[in-house]
Amino acid sequence: MIKVLIVEDSPTMAEINRGYIERVTGFSFCGIASNGAEALKIIRSQKIDLVLLDIFMPDMTGLELLAKIRQENHSVDVILVSAAQDNVSIQTGLRNGAVDYLIKPFEFERLQVALQGLEKRLNLIKNNSKVVQCDLDQEIFSGISCLESELPKGLDCNTVKRVWSKIIEINNEFSADEMATFVGLSPVSTRKYLKYFQSIKLLSTNVSYGAIGRPVYKYYCTKGEGNQK
Repeated sequence: MIKVLIVEDSPTMAEINRGYIERVTGFSFCGIASNGAEALKIIRSQKIDLVLLDIFMPDMTGLELLAKIRQENHSVDVILVSAAQDNVSIQTGLRNGAVDYLIKPFEFERLQVALQGLEKRLNLIKNNSKVVQCDLDQEIFSGISCLESELPKGLDCNTVKRVWSKIIEINNEFSADEMATFVGLSPVSTRKYLKYFQSIKLLSTNVSYGAIGRPVYKYYCTKGEGNQK
């Protein structure tokens, strides 16, 4: 079980997050700290695997606590949660080793994705004395690393990441037109990216027919993340 400490000065938010944690298989709620000093005391005395850490707290900000955790070399992962959307907070958190950053208010499903992604990474590293690039790409980076190397002409690496992230997020079948709306691209451009994912066997399609007999292609993930077939 992955043991989770919630660091949150709002009792209401702390209980909401506790309920979220307890809904995810493989994770064990271990306590709530209402400030940085209390959190450090728990981390120093107990085996904690993950800290769900709010940024805005009275005595010590979450970013300051994260920096102190790293300075003391505690073997704990951190997911930051905050209403802060400024690039400085996000960049500082990621540079200090946060594995994810959730902007309040967030839904249970988004936290679930973060937790399951962390569990996958920890299991991969724990169960393999030697990890190859393919395993990292497929199991941790959702195939994104392998997508960057040799893209077909006309495809943009950042857009590849954006489209694939949305595919993972919706976790269900979708049409090209639906995906175009989700990512803000034209349907023509979106189909190019979906065709590329098909070519490297990350996507497959189902065909259905509407009332007038026109075929509608629905895409889904072939393996790994997303809808399983």
